[in-house]
Amino acid sequence: MATATATSKKLKPLGDRVVIKPTAREEMTKSGIVLPDTAKEKPQEGSILAAGPGKILEDGTREKMDVKVGDRVLYQKYAGTEFKVDGEELLIVSQKDILAIVEN
Repeated sequence: MATATATSKKLKPLGDRVVIKPTAREEMTKSGIVLPDTAKEKPQEGSILAAGPGKILEDGTREKMDVKVGDRVLYQKYAGTEFKVDGEELLIVSQKDILAIVEN
């Protein structure tokens, strides 16, 4: 896992990338069994903390981002790059790796 020195508020993703804070991993099953770190499933849901301006297309125009800061999203299981900022685990993924926006 990479370690960054900036704070998450100063991160500005490039192109069509977004910074996601994954939801916390489950510590216990519904039946009350405590899970060790090795048995926990990698989360696939999180909140967008920062979003890039969008990918530049071949004609020179910029593609509009479908997601924005604050959206809760589902993303592919092994997508992106994990890193820590100020002790907080974050993930940078491309917009194409985001599967859906979770609406409340």
